[in-house]
Amino acid sequence: QVQLVESGGGLVQPGGSLRLSCAASVSIFSIDVMGWYRQAPGKQREWVAGLTAGGSTSYADSVKGRFTISRDNNKNTVYLQMNGLKPEDTDVYYCNAHQVMGDCWGQGTQVTVSS
Repeated sequence: QVQLVESGGGLVQPGGSLRLSCAASVSIFSIDVMGWYRQAPGKQREWVAGLTAGGSTSYADSVKGRFTISRDNNKNTVYLQMNGLKPEDTDVYYCNAHQVMGDCWGQGTQVTVSS
């Protein structure tokens, strides 16, 4: 079981930036896909961005050009750099580790975009 710990959420004004971190308990090279999701109360969890073990990235249309997923292999950490934040980006953000045997999730970190 992979343990994931997110950090970096908070309150930011519209147009501002935040960087989320997701520290994994194993080498992230061993994980097929690392991803970020978000979820608002009463809504389905929404995929935001993904990063494969080979280094390929992908993004939801709603965040493309504003968010960047990256990793630090030495720290077994995946990041989500969020720029140009909008009020509609307000959600709880979850880190995900996807492998053939299943998915693991972090506890989530709250991001609030408000003036």
